[in-house]
Amino acid sequence: MRSGQVADAAGVNLQTLRYYERRGLLAEPARSPGGHREYPVETVTVLRVIKAAQRLGFTLEEVADLLDTGRHRHGPRRDAGLQTRITDKLAEVEARIADLGIIRATLRDALDAGCTDLVTCAAIPSCPLPFADLAGGISHEPA
Repeated sequence: MRSGQVADAAGVNLQTLRYYERRGLLAEPARSPGGHREYPVETVTVLRVIKAAQRLGFTLEEVADLLDTGRHRHGPRRDAGLQTRITDKLAEVEARIADLGIIRATLRDALDAGCTDLVTCAAIPSCPLPFADLAGGISHEPA
């Protein structure tokens, strides 16, 4: 398949295709006698896997590692690496969700408190925003 056909079938643009190739996510394709890149049909599946993994929160570096592991491991232990990485990513996502829950609650508290100016709000003890947490325990009281 030529570059445009692969990109269209996988739902990516040509720049993305070339970028993944440069990053080593895709093997360098064979060339036609005229110099055109000729990708195997499986490249479409690999591109779809890359995009799906990105949507699940995996970085391109992590995707490259997952693809490399899949290419070099065979047999019953092959999925163990993927399972470990999914478990790790799930823990990371759950931690981010917890952090976002705290952020959401703090922002709601700021709305409920009527905070309209960050500097003014930071100066009052009842301010719900975490300015004191960011100061590393340094008191803003005059010495």
